[in-house]
Amino acid sequence: MNIESLVSKAKQVCDNRGARFTPIREKVFRLLASAQGGVGAYDLLEQLKLTESGAKPATIYRALDFLAELGFIHKIESTNSFMLCHHFDHIHPVQLLICDSCGYVKELHSTVISHELNNLAAESGFIVSGQTIEAHGKCEKCKD
Repeated sequence: MNIESLVSKAKQVCDNRGARFTPIREKVFRLLASAQGGVGAYDLLEQLKLTESGAKPATIYRALDFLAELGFIHKIESTNSFMLCHHFDHIHPVQLLICDSCGYVKELHSTVISHELNNLAAESGFIVSGQTIEAHGKCEKCKD
């Protein structure tokens, strides 16, 4: 899906939820939509400063918090970076394949993995409130 379609879909989700898709939030969304892998907050800040010279770290973090709250992005905990979720119009399980060589990130949605984790957790009396599974390795281009 192209960036304009994603932005349009994001605006629709915001309208449906009564949330404001401010110009700064949209710019950060667009930056993430154009990225190939995970992007760190300070890298996003430097990119944002090209059009918003007064942007500060708090500017980025507020935008990222908003985008995460609405399910537009995933935080990649192991690399402390963020990526756009192209399937933000519905709740889904998330598994991330992260290439340690080039930084490429592939998002998977296996309900089998999700159900198995929930079942194993339930056997231990644990209730999973959210899950993102990250696997590191090498992508097809880097594996040789």
